Amino acid sequence: MTAMKRPLARGFTLVELIVVIVLIGIIGGVLVLQLLPAIRSYLLVGQRAALTNQADTALRKIVGEVRSAVPNSLRLGSSTCMELVPTKDGGRYRMGPHIEGNTVAGDFLDDTEPRDRFDVLTDYVNAPVPGDAIVIGNQNTSDVYDQVNVGIVNASGAPTNAATGVSSITLDAPIRVPPGYDGGRFVIVPKDEKVVTYLCLGAELAGGTGAGKLYRLADASFHFNETCPAAAPAGAALVADKVSHCAFIYSPNQGATQESGFIQLQLTLSDKGESVPLTIGAHVDNVP
Repeated sequence: MTAMKRPLARGFTLVELIVVIVLIGIIGGVLVLQLLPAIRSYLLVGQRAALTNQADTALRKIVGEVRSAVPNSLRLGSSTCMELVPTKDGGRYRMGPHIEGNTVAGDFLDDTEPRDRFDVLTDYVNAPVPGDAIVIGNQNTSDVYDQVNVGIVNASGAPTNAATGVSSITLDAPIRVPPGYDGGRFVIVPKDEKVVTYLCLGAELAGGTGAGKLYRLADASFHFNETCPAAAPAGAALVADKVSHCAFIYSPNQGATQESGFIQLQLTLSDKGESVPLTIGAHVDNVP
């Protein structure tokens, strides 16, 4: 009996191996050319979204403080430096005696003489504490910075008589209501942040990335002149980085009554060749 011969196993030649390698290289190159733009676009979308979110958050924070600031306190030291006097709460004060001729008249404020105590007729969200400032009828930008019609809280508590108010405020020194002001409103400025400054420094492009920063500075005391430092002081809060452009534009008297200003905020953030410009505008209520 003759043994069956098995066919010899064959491999592949060097030429076949080279052909396969070349074909795989061609297919891989085609795939890279097709997929690379899509991958790059996906990564850039995420990068632009992060820049947009940072810029939008920064501008909305500024607008929120602008809208709640002391009326007529917004001012520009330059196109990249803005100051305002923030508020944490406010209310209505007693403008006259509770009962004319009665011994329980209540503590009130008017323009006849300075007084250092007054009844509050409304509830607080953030009650005043010693050191906070009380501002009444700020009609000129310089007044609040020069502490005209501004009182410093000494104590806050119950009124002299429960029938005359919800609470009362005692000041360090007497203040007088501005002549002609009959709004009956006051605002409370926090003791640690009498003046807030938003400052852009070094806004430019460097290698496709913004080199500037947007800071928020807080001053515990009023200052008459604008303060726009050339460098961020210690403790300055960083609002946004990678800033390539920043500008504040303010028109204090818009409309027929000239009691409403308008602020425009421009901010551009750039990172690795991608830039996101955002502009936002807001009306500023300047009615004391």
